[in-house]
Amino acid sequence: MTDLLSPLSFTSGPSMKNRFMLAPLTNCQSNADGTLSDDEYTWLTMRAKGGFGLTMTCASHVQAIGQGFPGQLGIWDDKHIPGLTRMAEGIKAHDSVALVQLHHAGMRSSLVKELLDGPPVCPSDNERSGARGLSLAETQQLVEDFVRGAERAEAAGFDGVELHGAHGYILCQYFSASINKRDDQYGGDTEGRFRILFEIIEGVRARCRKDFVLGVRLSPERFGMQLGEVLGVAEKLLNDDRVDFLDMSLWDCFKEPEEDDFKGKSLLDHFGALKRGNTRLGAAGALETPADAEKVLATGYDYAMLGRAAMWNHDFPKLYEANRSFTPATLPASRGYLNAEGISDTFVDYIKGNWPQYVAE
Repeated sequence: MTDLLSPLSFTSGPSMKNRFMLAPLTNCQSNADGTLSDDEYTWLTMRAKGGFGLTMTCASHVQAIGQGFPGQLGIWDDKHIPGLTRMAEGIKAHDSVALVQLHHAGMRSSLVKELLDGPPVCPSDNERSGARGLSLAETQQLVEDFVRGAERAEAAGFDGVELHGAHGYILCQYFSASINKRDDQYGGDTEGRFRILFEIIEGVRARCRKDFVLGVRLSPERFGMQLGEVLGVAEKLLNDDRVDFLDMSLWDCFKEPEEDDFKGKSLLDHFGALKRGNTRLGAAGALETPADAEKVLATGYDYAMLGRAAMWNHDFPKLYEANRSFTPATLPASRGYLNAEGISDTFVDYIKGNWPQYVAE
C-alpha cells in the first residue's frame, strides 16, 4: 500500500508533500460580492498549516448568475483577484499546493434566487426549478467563463484548478440525460452531454501555463447520473494526459451502488478498478478516521480527500504523522471548539442548519 505520508507528483505543476487533499467545502463565509473574507482566509490557511498536501477552496462561481449559496467565493470578475492572490500566498506559505474549485450552480441557483439578477439557468428549461435553458451561444460563453476563471486563478498565483462536475451543479446538469434535453452538440448521447467538460479542459490547457494543475470532480449517483456512464467517462479522464487528477465524490466510499446491476462491490472498488494512465485518482466520502483514509490508498487510489474530518481536525495530517492510529475529535462538537478550529460562527450556523447532530449547543 502507498503510504499516506509519501509525496505525490502530477504530470503538471508542483507535487503534494503527502496524500492528504482538502475537499472543497461549502461554508458561506465569503463577502456578499464574492470577494475573500478574513474568515475564509483563516479557514483555509489553517488547513494548509495543519499539513494538507493540497488545499482547495470552496466552489467558486465563474458567472454571477452561477451562485449557489450565500457568502460564496467568486471568481467571475477581476475584482476577486486581489483576495484570491492573498489566499494563494497564504496556502502556499505552508508548502501546500493551492487550488481553486471552479463552479456554476445552474438550476440549483434557485436556492438563492433572491440574490440573482434573473432566473437560474440550466441546459434545458426546467419547470421544477424555474430555470431557463441556455442558448447555444450562452453554452459556449459558459465554456469561456470556466476558462476565464482558470486564468484568474492563474493570475492570482494558484497552482491550478478543479472543475466541479458533481453534485447536480451545471456541468452535472449537462451530463444528465434526464435534465439535458438539448438537440444540439451539447445534448443527446454521452459524447454530446459531456462535450462541455472536454471543451473546458481543452481551453484551460490551451490558455494556462503548462505547469498548471487541472483536476475534475465527478459524482456517480443522484442528480440524473448513471453509474455505467460515469464509469466510462471517468476511465476516459484517467487516460487523458491533459487532466492531472480525478476526484470522485462518492458521499460514502464504502457503500454499494444504488443500481442493482452494480451491486456486489463498493463504489470505491468500482472506480479503483478502472484502467488508468498518468492521471491521479482520489476519492471523498465518509472518510473520518486514519483507517478510512488508508483503505482508499489500499484500494489503489493515489490520495484521500477529507471534508468533515478536516473540519473537526484542521491538522489531521500532522496528527496522523505523529500517531497513525490517532482518534479524531468526537462529535458533536461545541461552537467554541469549532471556532478554535478556524470555523467562523457563519460556518457553524451553516453546519448546524444542515447537520444539527454535529454541533453541540
